[in-house]
Amino acid sequence: MKIKIFFYILLACYLATFLRIYIENNLIISLIGSFFVGFIINKKLTFSTKKILLQGFFSCFTSFTGFIYILHKVIHEGNWMKFIISINLIIILNLLTMYFGFFISRKIT
Repeated sequence: MKIKIFFYILLACYLATFLRIYIENNLIISLIGSFFVGFIINKKLTFSTKKILLQGFFSCFTSFTGFIYILHKVIHEGNWMKFIISINLIIILNLLTMYFGFFISRKIT
């Protein structure tokens, strides 16, 4: 990987992390990120641009640890039914949102 692309990935990670500070709802962050990932997947972008956006910006913006933290809190409460519903709901909503972004991207181009 060229050093210039590596620098841009680091910059994208920094910007995504900074933006994440201002949105405190993990579910909203996850849905926004899923929509744009689906949108970007369908675009004809260069390999470098996709790497910067998908692996740099959106991997830091949607941070899997936020999702895991929510599930940890539910398990710690001992509410297994809420855990099962939460994990399925979060995954299904994110997949549907990503597909919606992909669908919108196809309609625009």
